[in-house]
Amino acid sequence: MMGDRTKIQEALFYEFRLEDHVPAGHLLRSIDRFVDLDGLREHLRPFYSGTGRPSIDPELIIRMLIVGYVMGIRSERRLCEEVHLNLAYRWFCGLGLNGPVPDHSTFSKNRHGRFRESDLLRQMFEMTVRQCIAKGLVGGAGFAVDASTIKADANRQRSVPSPDKLPIEAHRAVREYFSVLDDAAFGSATPVQPKYISPIDPAARWNAASGGLAYYAYCTNYLIDLKSAVIMDVETTTAIRQAEVTAQRRMIERTQETFGIWPERLAADTAYGSAENLAWLVHERGIEPHIPVFDKSARQDGTFERRDFTYDHVHDLYVCPGGQELKQQWRKINSDRPNTPPDNLLRYRSSKLACDVCTLKQKCCPNQPNRKVLRSVHEGARDMARDIALTDAYIVSRRERKKVEMLFAHLKRILKIDRLRLRGPNGARDEFHLAAAAQNLRKMAKLIPPGAPALST
Repeated sequence: MMGDRTKIQEALFYEFRLEDHVPAGHLLRSIDRFVDLDGLREHLRPFYSGTGRPSIDPELIIRMLIVGYVMGIRSERRLCEEVHLNLAYRWFCGLGLNGPVPDHSTFSKNRHGRFRESDLLRQMFEMTVRQCIAKGLVGGAGFAVDASTIKADANRQRSVPSPDKLPIEAHRAVREYFSVLDDAAFGSATPVQPKYISPIDPAARWNAASGGLAYYAYCTNYLIDLKSAVIMDVETTTAIRQAEVTAQRRMIERTQETFGIWPERLAADTAYGSAENLAWLVHERGIEPHIPVFDKSARQDGTFERRDFTYDHVHDLYVCPGGQELKQQWRKINSDRPNTPPDNLLRYRSSKLACDVCTLKQKCCPNQPNRKVLRSVHEGARDMARDIALTDAYIVSRRERKKVEMLFAHLKRILKIDRLRLRGPNGARDEFHLAAAAQNLRKMAKLIPPGAPALST
């Protein structure tokens, strides 16, 4: 028989515990085990006044930010609404049923003010790395590095031709742009002026690398440990290759200083295979470069390439396929010329008399009187990278390097950070730190089930 719907009858007393209504397998319950905010208030104490009304609890704001980035909630207004309605979010934030949720405007003001001034979001990210190290998720032997472009919150159809055309009444993003003009990760990364400059976020770089429509973008750079793909460091740069190399050096140095971890090898793509960067890894950091060498010596006209010439380390000269020598100097010259050329390229030349009678001249230098071969002053590091590329360990590193690309795919598809919401270098930095922290937390929640012992190193 058909029954009638029972109408809600108001009870006089209720007994309700949030703890009983959050499923044991909920993602936030797993993540809560690894969120350690004990030193939060002490770190922020210098940035709060001793008088006036009590402020919003900073731990509440941090936990709300974690909810937003872990669950892919991009809007701060929507985040406040979701925390107000969702029982699991309230439980994670420690609000209870009656706890008030901050207004989105107050939430944003605290986040963009004290948190940025105190570098709190960087501290929170490093907290997740320490947790991963303590839980045995970091091997420390092999690292990988890569960068990915993220669209900036800037209209691609609005631009100015040069910085002096920016608005006179500069807002925050424009002031930040002028403050990073001397930073190697932004303005000083290259002397080439961008084709277009956004008037609302001039630090964002005009980028057409994806092959589609060009857009303004920033780069997020990840340094990961290859054991479990834990993000060891993150750096924000402008969207050009030179800045990526600068970010790689900063992240390696900071990881060694902060966590005392010194990797044995580094896997990366060809963008990091310049002679200077390989020399920095090999000679200054003692790291094996599992990186393809960035080499433009290949020829398309069928003549001999540089690899066809044999280098003699003992006598510092090249030997051509015809058996002739190529030297830097054919006679002793007393001069004050520096030993290292400004472009870091040594020039080896053959004898014109030998080339004139050589039967291989048309195959070697048909349009020149003699042959010239360039050798980088860092060629030793390049040769080491070439030798490593012939090993089985290199093949393994090339396969494991794809873990960085998987993290970028997760960042854009699952966490929904394919376009920034905050403007300026500091806004991009805040978002990238929060996203990396969220990915590390999700990694721990996935690999370490409740009650499981820490993984062995």
